[in-house]
Amino acid sequence: MNPIYGIFIIIIIAVMLLYQIRRSYKWNKPAVPFPLDWRIILTQKVPFYNALSKEDKASFEYRVQEFLLNCRITGIQTEVDDRDRLLVAASAVIPVFNFPDWRYSNLSEVLLYPSEFNGKFATEGPERNILGMVGTGYMEGKMILSQSALRLGFQNESDKGNTAIHEFVHLIDKADGATDGIPELLMEKQYVIPWVDMINKNIDEIWANRSDINPYGGTNRTEFFSVVSEYFFENPKLLAKGHPELYTMLEKIFKQDMDAKKLNRSNRKIDRDDPCPCGTGKKFKKCCGAVHYNS
Repeated sequence: MNPIYGIFIIIIIAVMLLYQIRRSYKWNKPAVPFPLDWRIILTQKVPFYNALSKEDKASFEYRVQEFLLNCRITGIQTEVDDRDRLLVAASAVIPVFNFPDWRYSNLSEVLLYPSEFNGKFATEGPERNILGMVGTGYMEGKMILSQSALRLGFQNESDKGNTAIHEFVHLIDKADGATDGIPELLMEKQYVIPWVDMINKNIDEIWANRSDINPYGGTNRTEFFSVVSEYFFENPKLLAKGHPELYTMLEKIFKQDMDAKKLNRSNRKIDRDDPCPCGTGKKFKKCCGAVHYNS
C-alpha cells in the first residue's frame, strides 16, 4: 500500500471517530416548561407516574421531555399522537428513573408499527408475531414497537407485561457492549454471580413448568432479564409474593422498591371538579383544564 494512501485512511478514520465522540456528547435539554396537556396524559395513562411524589413527578416529567428531545418517534403506516410519544418516553424512563445520568446513547429513533410485524419488518404476510425489537446491523440505533402493544402495556390491569419496557431493558442490557442479561452498568459487581445463578435457576423452573413467569423468559438469559423486568414494573406485589429473592435482586439492580408504590392499574379519568394533577390544589376546571372547560 502507498504510505501516503495509508496516512490518508488513518486521517479519515480519526475524523470520523472525532465526529462520533462530539456527537455523543450532544444532548438537548428542555428549555420550556412541561406542557400541561402532557401532564394530563401521564396522569391518565401511566400508573408509575401517579405513584410518585410531587418532586419525583417533576423529575419524571423532565426526563420524559428530555428523552423526546433526543429521540424521534416515527409512525410507519400509522399516525402517532402525543399519547404514543409519552408512552414511549415513559417506558424509557421507568427502568432508569433512579439513574439520573442515564442516557440512551444507543438509540436515536423509535419506529411505531400499527400492530405485529415479522423479522423483515413487514406488516403484512406470514409470521407476523413480533411486538417489539431492538435494531441491529443497518437498523442499529433504532427500536421497532407495535403501537397497539405499546398502548396495551399501559391499559391491562392485571398482566405482568409491557412490551415497550421490555425493549428498553434490552437497550439497557446492551449498553455495556454485551446483550447477555447482565446489566453491568446498573448493577454492583458483587451481585453479578448471584444474579446469573438466579437466572439459571428460574429458567430451569420455567422449563419444568413450575413458574408463573412468561415462558418466553426461558428462551435465554437476555430474554429472561427483560421478561422479569416487565413483571417487576407491572405487577411488583405479585412478583414479590411469588419470587421474593428474584424481586429483591431486581430491586437492587434498578434501585427501586416497586412493591412499596401504590400502582393504580386502571386508567384514571380526571373530572372537572377533581384536584388538578399539577398540584396547585385548584380544581381541574379552574387550572390546567381551564382551556377545555372555559373555551
